Amino acid sequence: MEIKEILQNLHENKISIEEAENEIKSNQYETIDNYAKIDHNRKERSGASEVVFCQGKKNEFLVNIYISIYNESGEVLGTRATKEQFEFVKEAFSETSNAEVKYSEISRILKIEKDKEKIGNIAICTGGTADILVAEEAAETAEFFGNYVERIYDVGVAGIHRILSQREKIEKANCIIVIAGMEGALASVVGGISKVPVIAVPTSVGYGANFGGLAALLSMINSCSNCISVVNIDNGYGAGYIANQINKLACGENRSN
Repeated sequence: MEIKEILQNLHENKISIEEAENEIKSNQYETIDNYAKIDHNRKERSGASEVVFCQGKKNEFLVNIYISIYNESGEVLGTRATKEQFEFVKEAFSETSNAEVKYSEISRILKIEKDKEKIGNIAICTGGTADILVAEEAAETAEFFGNYVERIYDVGVAGIHRILSQREKIEKANCIIVIAGMEGALASVVGGISKVPVIAVPTSVGYGANFGGLAALLSMINSCSNCISVVNIDNGYGAGYIANQINKLACGENRSN
């Protein structure tokens, strides 16, 4: 129950002050044994429910976390999941609800999702096909939060005519995510032809001197294109979430919605 609803029930004398106090306290977070504190109030506070980082979590822990968030929100988004975790969560939900658990081996997104309208426009560009794993994490994250995503893949600077031929799509976007490994130059090129914010994502794709994405990270941070901000190496989720916030603002939505 959201705090507004609790206060409304109190105002209408449907619950007592003590009951309202207990509801508000329980609304802050839910403790699951000694391994998780689920932040159910996050959507009201920041506009989006808690997202689960699946990597490294025991299957039993993960299932109980998913059930808790699903029972509160009706949907769950998880990142960096394995196929084994998907099978475990899918089996658990098949026994307790009719929720459809979906998993992508490309994005490693594990989700239960409500139907929703996709608004605005977020463009996602990759330097190469090898960057698509990170790109799909960004794309599915943005879509989960109700954004329309335009995918523009394999348009790296080695064949710069490819990205230049996509300018019409780029110009329609409210923000652009640029995902590239190697030297990460694509972010600077897109930033130089864009009127909207560019979120650059360095990837760990590249040969030895790429240093696992560090070379691309430094190139993007040092770009002279003014509209570029940079997230961490391979952080598709972070880029997708920030793009969601920018796109929602461009569409006239704010955090209170």
